[in-house]
Amino acid sequence: MNLEKIFMKFPVLQSQQLILKKIEEIHLQELYVIYDNKHVFQYCGIIPKHNIQTVSKMIGRFERDYQKKSRVKWGIFHKDQDNTLVGIIETMDVNQKVNMVTIGYFLAEDYWGKGFATEAVRIIVNFLFEEVKINRIQAEVMPANEVSKKVLLKNGFLKEGLLRQASVWSGKGIVDLEMYSILKADYIS
Repeated sequence: MNLEKIFMKFPVLQSQQLILKKIEEIHLQELYVIYDNKHVFQYCGIIPKHNIQTVSKMIGRFERDYQKKSRVKWGIFHKDQDNTLVGIIETMDVNQKVNMVTIGYFLAEDYWGKGFATEAVRIIVNFLFEEVKINRIQAEVMPANEVSKKVLLKNGFLKEGLLRQASVWSGKGIVDLEMYSILKADYIS
């Protein structure tokens, strides 16, 4: 695992239509639109934020988490729409002993169904396997979240099973989670 690829300098990643980069104060309004929408977090352990000052403070938390090397939140930006923030993708729970990381992602409701989540996951998976030399990438999904499961399956993840009453998620209580993963050995770039 080469964590310097992540934490030496904030990595900017891109594909033909998306760029994944740091979320900054200039993105506050777009970030607020995402966090203010209860539909975005229907299947996440995140409680919507209805106060723009609260969302503004979150940008500072994103930076602190990055500096602590505990979590990286990339903004998902659409290149053809003046670099509009369309969502967030993150890595968290880095486990160096096992050489593994967990990912999570969500999009602004206006950008659902356009393939952006699938493409953002593809970008992150490629970066984590090819640059960071991770061996295992995993994602936990609420069983009812069919769309997220499809995103992972399209990117080569396998469903490993159901973790019954395995986690406490904000606003949801104790939840069942399905575990999906992809190993470097499974990955075809």
